[in-house]
Amino acid sequence: MKPDKQKQYWKWPEYRRTVPDANLAGSSVLTAGVDVGSVSSKAVIMADAKPFAYSLMRTSAGSEESAEKALVWALEGTGMKLEDIKYTVATGYGRVNVSFANRTVTEIGCHARGANWIWGPLVRTIIDMGGQDCKAICCDQDGIVTSFVMNDKCAAGTGRGIEVFADLLQIPIEEIGALSLSVESEPDSLNSSCVVFQKSEAIGRLQRGWTKENVLAALCSATARRVTELVKRVGVEEALVVTGGIAKNVGVVTRVERQLGIKSLPAGPNYDPQLAGAIGAALFANDRISKGRTS
Repeated sequence: MKPDKQKQYWKWPEYRRTVPDANLAGSSVLTAGVDVGSVSSKAVIMADAKPFAYSLMRTSAGSEESAEKALVWALEGTGMKLEDIKYTVATGYGRVNVSFANRTVTEIGCHARGANWIWGPLVRTIIDMGGQDCKAICCDQDGIVTSFVMNDKCAAGTGRGIEVFADLLQIPIEEIGALSLSVESEPDSLNSSCVVFQKSEAIGRLQRGWTKENVLAALCSATARRVTELVKRVGVEEALVVTGGIAKNVGVVTRVERQLGIKSLPAGPNYDPQLAGAIGAALFANDRISKGRTS
C-alpha cells in the first residue's frame, strides 16, 4: 500500500477533557490558565485550585484567537461560560497578545509551578521540550524557579523539528518515539544542529539504504543529545520531570534518561505533561484571587 501523500502525518491529536469525578458543587472560584505556544495552545480551568476541564489544540494565526478558542473548547459541555471565570493568566510564546487575560507570567515560571503541582514538591529539574524551544529549569520545593537555561536557535531538537520528520518519512508523529526504539542497535545520530540540514542528512541516509526506523533513531538521539547538553549547563538534580509536547515522545525521553543516567518521573494517567504550563498559569490565577487581587 502506498503512503497517503495527503495525510497530515505531523498533526498530533487535539482534545478536550472534563476531569473525571470533578464537581463544581460548592466551588466559589473559577480560574483559568492559557498557554499559547508557537505550535499548540492549552487551556486549563480550575475550580478552587483543582483542575475541572482542559483542552489542547493547534495554535492558529492569532495568539488571542488561539487562547479564546482553547478556553471556549475547555468549557464546552460544562455549563460554564467565559464570563464565569474570575481570573485568567496567560503564558507561553503568545501570552503578551492575549488582551483578555488579567495577567501574564513567563512559561518558565508556569512550567515550574505546574510541574510542582503534577509531580509534587520533590521535583527539582524540569525539561520543557516545546514546539520552538527547549528549556532546562531548576526549582525549589514550592515550584519557584531558582535557575534556567534555554535554547531557541533552531527548530532542530523541538516539536516543530519532529513534525518535519513525520511528514518527510510519512509516519504519524505519535508513533515516532516507539519506532525509534525498535532498532536492533543505536545508529549514529544526525550531526547537524539545523533542521533544514538535518532533513537533507536524513534523505542522504535513506538513499544509502537506511530504514525509516534507523533514521528516526538517529533523529531522536540527536534531539536527546542537544537536550542533555542543555540540562548539564544548568545542573541536573533529582527528581527530574519532562514537560511539553516532546514529553510524549518515548524515543527522545528514553535517550535523555540514558544520557543523563536518571529516570524521569511519570506524569500519571490523568495529567498530560503538555499541560504543565497552563496548570501553572491557572494556579497563579488562583493565587491572585486568594490574595484579594483582581488585576
